Amino acid sequence: MTDQTPVQPAAKVLGGLTPYLQLDGAFKAAEFYKKAFGAEQVFAYPADEKGRTMHIHLHINGSTLMLSDFYPENGMPAVKPQGYTMQLHLGSDDIEAWWKRAVDAGCEVAVPLQIMFWGDQWGNMRDPFGVEWAMNAPVKKA
Repeated sequence: MTDQTPVQPAAKVLGGLTPYLQLDGAFKAAEFYKKAFGAEQVFAYPADEKGRTMHIHLHINGSTLMLSDFYPENGMPAVKPQGYTMQLHLGSDDIEAWWKRAVDAGCEVAVPLQIMFWGDQWGNMRDPFGVEWAMNAPVKKA
């Protein structure tokens, strides 16, 4: 007998590229993403004695997003991103509904949803965990 977590069936990975975010409070982030982005939690390792998890697997809008907490004692400290913008892009045919749900849940608008010079509706927001989300959709033709 071991003290390891029992092996669970792997959840299906959706999409071709999977973002994996390390956050301070992965379980809280997963709950927030359920409210803000309609995320479905399909897998999670149980919390450790400090309330952290090494892995949460979410499905959002036909794609996978994975989360974990920081583990500085195991070489995974919180480090500010450098040389890139940590931004997740969410495309939708009903962008206004996605935008409203995320803002109502607590995302802070950085760039309001608007028609951009390239012809699509686009906006940018930041969630309470510091992750930036952009939303983009073609303008609906009347």
